[in-house]
Amino acid sequence: MASPFIEIPVGDRLVKVTNPDKVYFPEHGYTKRQLVEYYLAVGEGILRATRDRPTTLERWPAGVFEGARMATREDYARGQAGMGAGKSDAFYQKRIPKGAPDWVRTARIAFPSGRSADEVCPTEVAVIAWAANLGTLTFHPWPVRKGDVDHPDELRIDLDPQPGTDFSDAVRVALGPARDLLSELGYTGYVKTSGKGGVHIYVRIEPRWTFTEVRRAALAFGREVERRAPAEVTTRWWKEERGEQVFIDFNQNARDRTIASAYSVRPAPHAPVSAPVTWEELADVDPHDFTIATMPARFAEVGDLHAPIDDASFSLEALLDMADRDEKDHGLGDMPYPPNYPKMPGEPKRVQPSKDTGNH
Repeated sequence: MASPFIEIPVGDRLVKVTNPDKVYFPEHGYTKRQLVEYYLAVGEGILRATRDRPTTLERWPAGVFEGARMATREDYARGQAGMGAGKSDAFYQKRIPKGAPDWVRTARIAFPSGRSADEVCPTEVAVIAWAANLGTLTFHPWPVRKGDVDHPDELRIDLDPQPGTDFSDAVRVALGPARDLLSELGYTGYVKTSGKGGVHIYVRIEPRWTFTEVRRAALAFGREVERRAPAEVTTRWWKEERGEQVFIDFNQNARDRTIASAYSVRPAPHAPVSAPVTWEELADVDPHDFTIATMPARFAEVGDLHAPIDDASFSLEALLDMADRDEKDHGLGDMPYPPNYPKMPGEPKRVQPSKDTGNH
Protein backbone atom coordinates (compact mmCIF):
# COMPACT_ATOMS: atom_id res chain seq x y z
CA MET A 1 0.00 0.00 0.00
CA ALA A 2 1.36 3.42 -0.95
CA SER A 3 2.36 5.69 1.88
CA PRO A 4 -0.22 8.49 2.43
CA PHE A 5 2.59 10.94 3.18
CA ILE A 6 6.22 11.33 4.13
CA GLU A 7 8.06 14.18 5.81
CA ILE A 8 11.31 15.49 4.36
CA PRO A 9 13.65 17.72 6.37
CA VAL A 10 14.47 20.90 4.45
CA GLY A 11 16.68 23.23 6.44
CA ASP A 12 14.85 23.86 9.70
CA ARG A 13 11.52 22.69 8.28
CA LEU A 14 9.76 19.40 7.88
CA VAL A 15 7.93 19.42 4.56
CA LYS A 16 5.04 16.99 4.20
CA VAL A 17 4.78 15.22 0.85
CA THR A 18 1.37 13.63 0.40
CA ASN A 19 0.93 10.63 -1.90
CA PRO A 20 4.68 10.58 -2.64
CA ASP A 21 4.35 7.60 -5.00
CA LYS A 22 1.81 9.32 -7.23
CA VAL A 23 3.14 9.20 -10.79
CA TYR A 24 3.44 12.66 -12.32
CA PHE A 25 5.24 11.73 -15.55
CA PRO A 26 3.90 8.36 -16.77
CA GLU A 27 6.33 8.13 -19.70
CA HIS A 28 9.21 7.53 -17.29
CA GLY A 29 7.32 6.79 -14.08
CA TYR A 30 8.63 9.87 -12.26
CA THR A 31 6.71 10.41 -9.02
CA LYS A 32 5.79 13.37 -6.88
CA ARG A 33 8.55 12.41 -4.46
CA GLN A 34 11.09 12.51 -7.30
CA LEU A 35 9.80 15.95 -8.30
CA VAL A 36 10.33 17.24 -4.75
CA GLU A 37 13.75 15.59 -4.56
CA TYR A 38 14.72 17.20 -7.87
CA TYR A 39 13.93 20.65 -6.49
CA LEU A 40 15.92 19.94 -3.36
CA ALA A 41 18.89 18.87 -5.50
CA VAL A 42 18.87 22.20 -7.37
CA GLY A 43 17.63 24.16 -4.36
CA GLU A 44 20.31 26.84 -4.41
CA GLY A 45 19.61 27.56 -8.08
CA ILE A 46 15.82 27.59 -8.01
CA LEU A 47 15.86 29.77 -4.90
CA ARG A 48 18.22 32.27 -6.53
CA ALA A 49 15.78 32.49 -9.44
CA THR A 50 12.74 33.07 -7.22
CA ARG A 51 13.98 34.49 -3.91
CA ASP A 52 11.92 37.44 -2.67
CA ARG A 53 9.98 37.49 -5.95
CA PRO A 54 6.19 37.18 -6.16
CA THR A 55 5.82 33.87 -7.96
CA THR A 56 2.91 32.34 -9.83
CA LEU A 57 2.67 28.57 -9.34
CA GLU A 58 1.86 26.45 -12.39
CA ARG A 59 0.19 23.47 -10.77
CA TRP A 60 -0.35 20.06 -12.37
CA PRO A 61 -1.72 18.06 -9.41
CA ALA A 62 -2.92 15.23 -11.66
CA GLY A 63 0.46 14.96 -13.36
CA VAL A 64 1.39 15.18 -17.02
CA PHE A 65 -0.47 12.55 -19.00
CA GLU A 66 -2.02 12.25 -22.44
CA GLY A 67 -4.92 14.65 -22.69
CA ALA A 68 -3.91 16.72 -19.66
CA ARG A 69 -4.48 20.41 -20.21
CA MET A 70 -4.17 23.85 -18.67
CA ALA A 71 -7.26 25.65 -17.41
CA THR A 72 -8.78 28.14 -19.84
CA ARG A 73 -10.60 31.39 -19.08
CA GLU A 74 -13.84 29.54 -19.73
CA ASP A 75 -12.92 26.99 -17.04
CA TYR A 76 -12.48 29.80 -14.53
CA ALA A 77 -15.76 31.38 -15.59
CA ARG A 78 -17.53 28.06 -15.02
CA GLY A 79 -15.71 27.43 -11.75
CA GLN A 80 -13.98 24.43 -13.29
CA ALA A 81 -10.34 25.44 -12.85
CA GLY A 82 -8.78 22.79 -10.69
CA MET A 83 -9.13 19.13 -9.99
CA GLY A 84 -12.18 16.97 -10.32
CA ALA A 85 -14.40 15.27 -12.87
CA GLY A 86 -14.94 17.43 -15.91
CA LYS A 87 -12.46 20.03 -14.71
CA SER A 88 -9.11 21.07 -16.10
CA ASP A 89 -6.00 19.25 -14.98
CA ALA A 90 -3.72 22.23 -14.42
CA PHE A 91 -4.01 25.88 -13.46
CA TYR A 92 -2.03 28.95 -12.46
CA GLN A 93 -2.09 29.80 -8.76
CA LYS A 94 -1.73 33.57 -8.44
CA ARG A 95 -2.84 33.82 -4.82
CA ILE A 96 -1.36 32.00 -1.87
CA PRO A 97 -3.27 28.73 -1.40
CA LYS A 98 -5.45 28.37 1.68
CA GLY A 99 -3.81 26.43 4.48
CA ALA A 100 -0.26 27.43 3.55
CA PRO A 101 2.23 27.19 6.44
CA ASP A 102 2.91 30.46 8.25
CA TRP A 103 6.52 30.39 7.04
CA VAL A 104 5.41 30.79 3.43
CA ARG A 105 5.84 34.51 2.79
CA THR A 106 3.85 36.59 0.31
CA ALA A 107 4.17 39.78 -1.70
CA ARG A 108 1.25 42.01 -2.68
CA ILE A 109 1.13 42.54 -6.42
CA ALA A 110 -1.24 44.51 -8.68
CA PHE A 111 -2.63 43.13 -11.92
CA PRO A 112 -3.28 45.21 -15.05
CA SER A 113 -6.99 45.09 -14.15
CA GLY A 114 -6.26 47.04 -10.97
CA ARG A 115 -7.03 44.08 -8.72
CA SER A 116 -4.35 42.88 -6.35
CA ALA A 117 -3.29 39.62 -4.74
CA ASP A 118 -0.93 38.22 -2.15
CA GLU A 119 1.30 35.90 -4.14
CA VAL A 120 3.76 33.29 -2.86
CA CYS A 121 7.20 34.83 -2.39
CA PRO A 122 9.90 32.17 -1.84
CA THR A 123 12.45 32.93 0.87
CA GLU A 124 13.84 29.44 1.49
CA VAL A 125 14.08 26.11 -0.30
CA ALA A 126 11.37 24.64 1.94
CA VAL A 127 8.86 26.91 0.19
CA ILE A 128 9.85 25.39 -3.16
CA ALA A 129 9.43 21.86 -1.77
CA TRP A 130 6.06 22.77 -0.23
CA ALA A 131 4.87 24.14 -3.59
CA ALA A 132 6.13 21.04 -5.42
CA ASN A 133 4.00 18.92 -3.09
CA LEU A 134 1.00 20.90 -4.35
CA GLY A 135 1.81 19.75 -7.87
CA THR A 136 3.76 22.85 -8.87
CA LEU A 137 5.91 21.96 -11.84
CA THR A 138 6.83 25.43 -13.06
CA PHE A 139 7.65 28.53 -11.03
CA HIS A 140 6.88 31.85 -12.72
CA PRO A 141 8.59 34.63 -10.75
CA TRP A 142 7.87 38.28 -11.46
CA PRO A 143 10.91 40.37 -12.45
CA VAL A 144 10.62 42.35 -9.20
CA ARG A 145 11.50 41.91 -5.52
CA LYS A 146 8.95 42.16 -2.73
CA GLY A 147 10.54 45.38 -1.45
CA ASP A 148 9.60 47.21 -4.67
CA VAL A 149 7.03 45.41 -6.79
CA ASP A 150 6.61 48.21 -9.33
CA HIS A 151 10.18 48.51 -10.62
CA PRO A 152 11.64 45.42 -12.31
CA ASP A 153 15.27 44.47 -11.72
CA GLU A 154 15.39 42.06 -14.66
CA LEU A 155 15.21 42.55 -18.42
CA ARG A 156 13.99 39.33 -20.02
CA ILE A 157 14.72 38.53 -23.65
CA ASP A 158 12.56 35.65 -24.88
CA LEU A 159 13.62 34.11 -28.19
CA ASP A 160 10.58 32.08 -29.24
CA PRO A 161 10.85 29.92 -32.39
CA GLN A 162 7.74 30.07 -34.55
CA PRO A 163 6.34 27.17 -36.62
CA GLY A 164 8.91 26.22 -39.22
CA THR A 165 11.80 27.14 -36.92
CA ASP A 166 13.29 25.39 -33.92
CA PHE A 167 15.73 25.60 -31.03
CA SER A 168 18.73 25.79 -33.36
CA ASP A 169 17.30 28.95 -34.94
CA ALA A 170 16.84 30.56 -31.54
CA VAL A 171 20.42 29.61 -30.64
CA ARG A 172 21.74 31.18 -33.83
CA VAL A 173 19.95 34.45 -33.04
CA ALA A 174 21.16 34.36 -29.43
CA LEU A 175 24.79 33.75 -30.34
CA GLY A 176 24.73 36.19 -33.24
CA PRO A 177 22.89 39.53 -33.26
CA ALA A 178 21.48 39.28 -29.73
CA ARG A 179 24.84 38.61 -28.11
CA ASP A 180 26.52 41.26 -30.25
CA LEU A 181 23.99 43.86 -29.11
CA LEU A 182 24.40 42.86 -25.46
CA SER A 183 28.14 43.37 -25.83
CA GLU A 184 27.72 46.79 -27.45
CA LEU A 185 25.41 47.86 -24.63
CA GLY A 186 27.92 46.64 -22.04
CA TYR A 187 25.40 44.17 -20.62
CA THR A 188 26.13 40.79 -19.08
CA GLY A 189 23.45 38.38 -20.26
CA TYR A 190 22.65 35.08 -18.56
CA VAL A 191 21.30 32.47 -20.94
CA LYS A 192 19.15 29.39 -20.41
CA THR A 193 16.99 26.97 -22.33
CA SER A 194 13.30 27.59 -21.96
CA GLY A 195 12.62 23.92 -21.28
CA LYS A 196 10.60 23.86 -24.47
CA GLY A 197 12.06 25.08 -27.77
CA GLY A 198 13.27 28.56 -27.00
CA VAL A 199 16.13 30.50 -25.45
CA HIS A 200 15.89 33.01 -22.60
CA ILE A 201 18.43 35.72 -21.81
CA TYR A 202 18.27 37.62 -18.52
CA VAL A 203 19.99 40.92 -17.78
CA ARG A 204 20.02 42.32 -14.26
CA ILE A 205 18.97 45.99 -14.37
CA GLU A 206 18.79 48.81 -11.89
CA PRO A 207 15.25 48.91 -10.41
CA ARG A 208 14.63 52.48 -11.57
CA TRP A 209 12.12 51.96 -14.37
CA THR A 210 8.46 51.00 -14.55
CA PHE A 211 7.11 47.90 -16.26
CA THR A 212 6.06 50.11 -19.17
CA GLU A 213 9.58 51.46 -19.58
CA VAL A 214 11.22 48.04 -19.27
CA ARG A 215 8.84 46.66 -21.89
CA ARG A 216 9.70 49.58 -24.16
CA ALA A 217 13.41 48.83 -23.71
CA ALA A 218 12.79 45.16 -24.56
CA LEU A 219 10.93 46.17 -27.72
CA ALA A 220 13.83 48.44 -28.73
CA PHE A 221 16.27 45.56 -28.15
CA GLY A 222 14.12 43.26 -30.27
CA ARG A 223 13.76 45.76 -33.08
CA GLU A 224 17.51 46.31 -33.27
CA VAL A 225 18.13 42.55 -33.42
CA GLU A 226 15.44 42.34 -36.11
CA ARG A 227 17.20 45.04 -38.16
CA ARG A 228 20.42 43.05 -37.99
CA ALA A 229 18.80 39.75 -38.97
CA PRO A 230 15.53 40.60 -40.77
CA ALA A 231 15.22 37.20 -42.40
CA GLU A 232 15.53 35.37 -39.09
CA VAL A 233 13.93 37.61 -36.45
CA THR A 234 10.58 39.30 -35.97
CA THR A 235 8.97 41.50 -33.34
CA ARG A 236 5.53 41.37 -34.96
CA TRP A 237 2.94 40.67 -32.29
CA TRP A 238 0.33 39.02 -34.50
CA LYS A 239 1.13 35.39 -35.25
CA GLU A 240 -0.23 35.65 -38.77
CA GLU A 241 2.53 38.17 -39.58
CA ARG A 242 5.51 36.37 -38.06
CA GLY A 243 6.25 33.70 -40.64
CA GLU A 244 9.04 31.19 -40.11
CA GLN A 245 11.13 33.38 -37.86
CA VAL A 246 12.23 33.66 -34.24
CA PHE A 247 9.89 35.97 -32.35
CA ILE A 248 11.39 38.23 -29.68
CA ASP A 249 8.52 38.45 -27.22
CA PHE A 250 8.84 41.93 -25.75
CA ASN A 251 5.50 41.54 -23.96
CA GLN A 252 7.11 39.10 -21.54
CA ASN A 253 8.32 42.26 -19.80
CA ALA A 254 4.81 43.61 -19.26
CA ARG A 255 3.22 43.58 -15.81
CA ASP A 256 1.90 40.15 -14.80
CA ARG A 257 3.67 38.40 -17.68
CA THR A 258 6.21 35.90 -16.46
CA ILE A 259 8.72 33.39 -17.79
CA ALA A 260 9.45 29.96 -16.36
CA SER A 261 12.34 30.35 -13.95
CA ALA A 262 15.72 28.73 -14.28
CA TYR A 263 15.49 25.08 -13.10
CA SER A 264 11.70 25.00 -13.43
CA VAL A 265 10.19 21.75 -14.65
CA ARG A 266 8.04 21.99 -17.77
CA PRO A 267 4.83 19.99 -18.37
CA ALA A 268 6.05 17.62 -21.06
CA PRO A 269 6.21 13.79 -20.92
CA HIS A 270 10.00 13.54 -20.48
CA ALA A 271 10.04 16.08 -17.58
CA PRO A 272 12.33 18.70 -19.15
CA VAL A 273 13.68 21.64 -17.16
CA SER A 274 14.71 25.19 -18.00
CA ALA A 275 18.48 24.88 -17.83
CA PRO A 276 21.09 27.61 -17.36
CA VAL A 277 23.94 27.11 -19.81
CA THR A 278 27.13 28.97 -20.64
CA TRP A 279 27.39 30.99 -23.84
CA GLU A 280 30.21 28.72 -24.89
CA GLU A 281 28.15 25.53 -24.67
CA LEU A 282 24.90 26.96 -26.04
CA ALA A 283 25.68 26.03 -29.65
CA ASP A 284 26.05 22.35 -28.80
CA VAL A 285 23.35 21.73 -26.18
CA ASP A 286 20.22 19.68 -26.78
CA PRO A 287 17.40 20.97 -24.54
CA HIS A 288 15.98 17.44 -24.34
CA ASP A 289 19.05 16.41 -22.35
CA PHE A 290 18.03 18.55 -19.35
CA THR A 291 15.42 16.73 -17.25
CA ILE A 292 14.61 16.09 -13.61
CA ALA A 293 16.66 12.90 -13.95
CA THR A 294 19.80 14.50 -15.41
CA MET A 295 19.93 18.03 -13.99
CA PRO A 296 20.84 17.10 -10.39
CA ALA A 297 24.15 15.54 -11.51
CA ARG A 298 24.90 18.50 -13.76
CA PHE A 299 24.10 20.92 -10.93
CA ALA A 300 26.38 19.02 -8.56
CA GLU A 301 29.16 19.25 -11.13
CA VAL A 302 28.89 22.85 -12.44
CA GLY A 303 26.79 24.55 -9.76
CA ASP A 304 24.42 27.40 -10.57
CA LEU A 305 25.68 29.05 -13.75
CA HIS A 306 23.53 32.09 -12.94
CA ALA A 307 25.16 32.58 -9.53
CA PRO A 308 26.94 35.84 -10.50
CA ILE A 309 23.79 37.49 -11.88
CA ASP A 310 23.44 39.84 -8.90
CA ASP A 311 27.05 41.03 -9.09
CA ALA A 312 26.27 43.91 -11.48
CA SER A 313 23.14 45.81 -12.51
CA PHE A 314 22.84 47.79 -15.71
CA SER A 315 21.09 50.91 -16.97
CA LEU A 316 18.29 50.93 -19.53
CA GLU A 317 19.06 54.46 -20.72
CA ALA A 318 20.76 53.36 -23.94
CA LEU A 319 17.84 51.13 -24.91
CA LEU A 320 15.29 53.81 -24.06
CA ASP A 321 17.25 56.27 -26.21
CA MET A 322 17.11 53.64 -28.97
CA ALA A 323 13.33 53.44 -28.51
CA ASP A 324 13.09 57.23 -28.87
CA ARG A 325 15.09 57.08 -32.12
CA ASP A 326 12.91 54.26 -33.42
CA GLU A 327 9.86 56.43 -32.92
CA LYS A 328 11.37 59.69 -34.20
CA ASP A 329 13.44 58.44 -37.14
CA HIS A 330 11.63 55.27 -38.19
CA GLY A 331 8.03 55.90 -37.16
CA LEU A 332 8.08 52.83 -34.92
CA GLY A 333 5.78 53.44 -31.98
CA ASP A 334 4.32 51.05 -29.47
CA MET A 335 3.03 47.54 -30.19
CA PRO A 336 -0.12 45.81 -28.90
CA TYR A 337 -0.27 44.60 -25.31
CA PRO A 338 -1.52 41.15 -24.28
CA PRO A 339 -5.30 40.72 -24.48
CA ASN A 340 -5.93 40.90 -20.72
CA TYR A 341 -4.65 44.48 -20.59
CA PRO A 342 -6.78 47.61 -20.63
CA LYS A 343 -6.08 49.86 -23.60
CA MET A 344 -2.68 51.43 -22.92
CA PRO A 345 -1.57 54.98 -23.78
CA GLY A 346 0.01 55.11 -27.24
CA GLU A 347 -0.97 51.53 -28.04
CA PRO A 348 -2.03 50.82 -31.64
CA LYS A 349 -5.19 48.94 -32.56
CA ARG A 350 -5.44 45.63 -30.78
CA VAL A 351 -6.89 43.69 -33.69
CA GLN A 352 -5.42 41.12 -36.06
CA PRO A 353 -4.48 42.75 -39.37
CA SER A 354 -6.57 40.19 -41.29
CA LYS A 355 -9.64 41.20 -39.24
CA ASP A 356 -9.01 44.94 -39.27
CA THR A 357 -11.90 46.58 -41.15
CA GLY A 358 -10.64 50.05 -40.32
CA ASN A 359 -13.48 50.70 -37.88
CA HIS A 360 -11.63 49.77 -34.66
